[in-house]
Amino acid sequence: MTKHINFNELLEKYIINHSENLSDTQKEIINYNKSLGDQQKLQISISQAQFLQTIIKISSVKKILEIGSFTGFSALSMASVLPDNGFLISLDKSSEFSKKAKYFYDKANTKKIKQIIKPALESLKELKKSGQKFDLIFIDADKENYVNYYEMCIELVNKSGLIIIDNVLWHGEVADETNNDKFTNLIRDFNKHVKEDKRVTKNLTPIGDGLTVCIKK
Repeated sequence: MTKHINFNELLEKYIINHSENLSDTQKEIINYNKSLGDQQKLQISISQAQFLQTIIKISSVKKILEIGSFTGFSALSMASVLPDNGFLISLDKSSEFSKKAKYFYDKANTKKIKQIIKPALESLKELKKSGQKFDLIFIDADKENYVNYYEMCIELVNKSGLIIIDNVLWHGEVADETNNDKFTNLIRDFNKHVKEDKRVTKNLTPIGDGLTVCIKK
């Protein structure tokens, strides 16, 4: 049987150091987020950002929708590898975080990111009504609405398009049958929902706090 690697901070740092280099603005966002204390956990991991960038490059993605942007690390990471005719729409209800994200987008001189600041479910309904379709949708927002976001995104993503969801391992707690707190159960229920969904091909991968990659059939 294949031996599994136990990931720790030291190994994570090694992986990051031997992957694509971060831009100066990406590094600045990371350093800023560290100053936010416990809120820094809202940022995706560096290895997740690098993984998303690779997916975008090899999949010829042009149109991205992001649900939950925090201070812009994930959006900027993805937008930076889009082709010249690509764009990213970022949804977040926090005007404070969105304002800071816009500061970093401007500093990176990217024109590919459009921000919509309001509850994501409202924005998703408006995008659906307008007939918008996306090649990749990244979900990383409030866990209570994960199933709702996912169901709306199924209609917003193109055929053979990608829906990628963060935090699906929930710090490893989803596998602990003795843990039945609210958010662990929310993630478990969501994972079960996706597992049973015949409309997508799916794969849960242990990068960062866990990413599920779904391909719409």
